[in-house]
Amino acid sequence: MSDAGLLARRPGRSLPQAAYTDPQVFAADLEHVWAAGWLFAGHSCELAGTGDYLALDVGRDRVLVVRGDDGALHAHHDVCAHRGSRLTTADHGHVRAFVCPYHQWVYRLDGRLRSARLMGEDFPVSSYRLAPVAVREIEGLVFVCLAQDPPDVDAFAAALTPQLAPHRLADTRIAARLDYRVAANWKTLVENNRECYHCRGSHPEFTLSNFDLGVNGDVRSDPRYEAALSRARARWERRGLPSEEVSFPGRSWYRIQRLPLRDGFVTESLDGRPVAPLLGELTDADAGSLRVVGLPNLWAHANCDYAVTTRLSPVEAGVTDVEVCFLVRADAHDDDIDIDALTAVWRSTSEQDWELCENNYAGIASRGYRPGPLSPVVEASVEAFLSWYVTTIERGRTAL
Repeated sequence: MSDAGLLARRPGRSLPQAAYTDPQVFAADLEHVWAAGWLFAGHSCELAGTGDYLALDVGRDRVLVVRGDDGALHAHHDVCAHRGSRLTTADHGHVRAFVCPYHQWVYRLDGRLRSARLMGEDFPVSSYRLAPVAVREIEGLVFVCLAQDPPDVDAFAAALTPQLAPHRLADTRIAARLDYRVAANWKTLVENNRECYHCRGSHPEFTLSNFDLGVNGDVRSDPRYEAALSRARARWERRGLPSEEVSFPGRSWYRIQRLPLRDGFVTESLDGRPVAPLLGELTDADAGSLRVVGLPNLWAHANCDYAVTTRLSPVEAGVTDVEVCFLVRADAHDDDIDIDALTAVWRSTSEQDWELCENNYAGIASRGYRPGPLSPVVEASVEAFLSWYVTTIERGRTAL
């Protein structure tokens, strides 16, 4: 599919078929979307100690993020400077140094080459290192950018910090991690996340605690929801708990908003009761659910007692890997955590979504697909995402 065909998308409709299925479009996505902006990589708590590392796969690229001897985070392409071998196979781990398994070149945690065996006495070890990647740690969340000249991330940090800070995600631990391989293009997963048109019919566990309203661009009005939102904001303001809505300002890539839960629910659990000790600085379970979206690969909910993050990693045009992590207080005892109760809502909701997305993608890939109309009532955020996506692709193309 040509760029012209993609960029000629009719507003108010889904993308042309090739935008989801064509390997060339997928390659353009990797180049102009995924390699151009900031990506969610993981959590500070996974990188608490010197030598702790995690990996993020983005198509053909693989990034390693590690806590250095200096206490700072360092990010590198997982590519040996000798002949290009991958250094790791594990997605999480601990090392004293990165050692290439092929010819045993050894790299310090900051990426500098420490030794290269059998390369001769005059070999300039100090001239070689792992290729660096930009990295930023923001309130317990870790982001990387593959671009040579990363875009500004300070505005996002300034918007996220005051709202997420009370939950203190840097002082959490991962109590459960779920990994999925979804047979669908990454954009279908983001589209699904950007609307709650499907929630009432598909997510019985999610809608126990959550209103199916509040998504950016959903123009429905419900007196019960509006009253709950107004009362909750007044309570949060009295307690100094920020609740400002920040929804893709200036058509940017992020959204942050604290939303109320239904009456009788103080967290996203099946019975509404906390499933873990209160997070961070929170002294009251009435904190709603703080939602964070970072295009193209993050959505997260921070509740009073746990946070859940969803990270997308594109594999192929029709394949996306997903990691869902559940975070609780670092000092919470295992006896205080019921893993089944902790994961019940988001395990069910995620797996329901993956089935929906796979069915959606199967239809998109068939010869009967035509771009369909988006609802102006409940799918304006899908339209906004697709507009952001096309604009990002166009910006990348014209920059070449």
